[in-house]
Amino acid sequence: MLPVSLPGYSHPHQMTSSSMCWRITSELEKKLCIWQYGFILNYHIQVVTGAREKFTQEISFRSKDKDISLAKALLYISAEDEAFMAYNRKMDAYSFQNERNDTNMLSDPQKNWDYCIETMTIAGKTIDDWLLELDNMAKQVKAELIPRDIGCHLIEVLEAVNKVLFESIGFRRSPVVDSNCSYLHSVLSSKYGSAILLSIIYIEICQRLNLTIVGSRVGEDFLIWPKTGNPEELFKVNSGHSLFGIVNGSCVDDPKSMAHDLTCNSLLGLDIATNRDIIGIYLANLIRLHWKRASRTNHGLMLSSPLRPVHDDNEIWSKINGSSLPLLRPQDLRLAIMASERLLILQPHNWALRRDHGMMWYYSRDYGKAVQELSICMAFAPEEEAKVLEPFVEKLHLLRLESSWKSRGHIGRLMVP
Repeated sequence: MLPVSLPGYSHPHQMTSSSMCWRITSELEKKLCIWQYGFILNYHIQVVTGAREKFTQEISFRSKDKDISLAKALLYISAEDEAFMAYNRKMDAYSFQNERNDTNMLSDPQKNWDYCIETMTIAGKTIDDWLLELDNMAKQVKAELIPRDIGCHLIEVLEAVNKVLFESIGFRRSPVVDSNCSYLHSVLSSKYGSAILLSIIYIEICQRLNLTIVGSRVGEDFLIWPKTGNPEELFKVNSGHSLFGIVNGSCVDDPKSMAHDLTCNSLLGLDIATNRDIIGIYLANLIRLHWKRASRTNHGLMLSSPLRPVHDDNEIWSKINGSSLPLLRPQDLRLAIMASERLLILQPHNWALRRDHGMMWYYSRDYGKAVQELSICMAFAPEEEAKVLEPFVEKLHLLRLESSWKSRGHIGRLMVP
């Protein structure tokens, strides 16, 4: 009997060596591609963890406050958030590819890949590159001061800083606060930033000029001024402007601003913000930004909304029923949680912050972490607030048990340990 060959079909014994090589090669390439993809994901996980560790070290309570670098701390925040978002983009891409190709990621999550947080690029530059940009700005100010007298007056130094930052380089306060103007690297790149970030850049530049700039939160503004033993000189008007106005800009001239009413006497009564305080103010702003973005489709949603009223058990149960939770944008919610975690490193006994942190875990449906954080909060909170939290936490215990019964194993989004 003669062998019969059907179109499109090859008998196993008739398969050519070239076709077998093609199949073997394609399988190896696919496995290599998946392995490389797993390597990249593990790299991002370790960068996120490493950035958090570096941030914690920078603001450690064992170091002196004056030794804390505002720029480094904020760049570590940028590195962590950028790596987190990059990880999720790659997870989304992998999920899409996995659905089409029915492949499995071949990676060892326990393997320690070689990496260094300082070598990670943020918007195309390393942390050292971004710090070098600040160094170069300070050099531009020094060049601006060369034609002036050797013993430059304080006002001349500040005018030179203003000229370089706001005229030569073109920094501007962004009228809209969004993520593009809320990270130090993006502000250094776009030249548009929030008030607190522009103040931090100003402080960093002056520090490189051996000029100490201090600041304090006044109303909605964060005001800065040069440290001096003669505060009266800050309010003397020269060329139509006071030194205080030169540093802080138009908010000093706005009658609606609390800064408008400041005098040398009231300035002495302000609490000078430490470096940790400034980082805390920045992180609080970051939490508000990401929470606002996360709850965009639920206008006016407050973190503490489900806590009151608590008098009607049926009502409170309906408010914290997991199935009735509002849908929030998960990535923005996780970014808000990450900012809150960093702020808790600075303010571990802040019960209100701990409460809000627990509520964010509740909104993300991680009831175990919500119970843990809110239980800690109850230990620090005033008695009346603890009474509000107690029945809520009891209901969360039930939700946690219910969710554990329904849970199934799956790969989730990146979580910072």
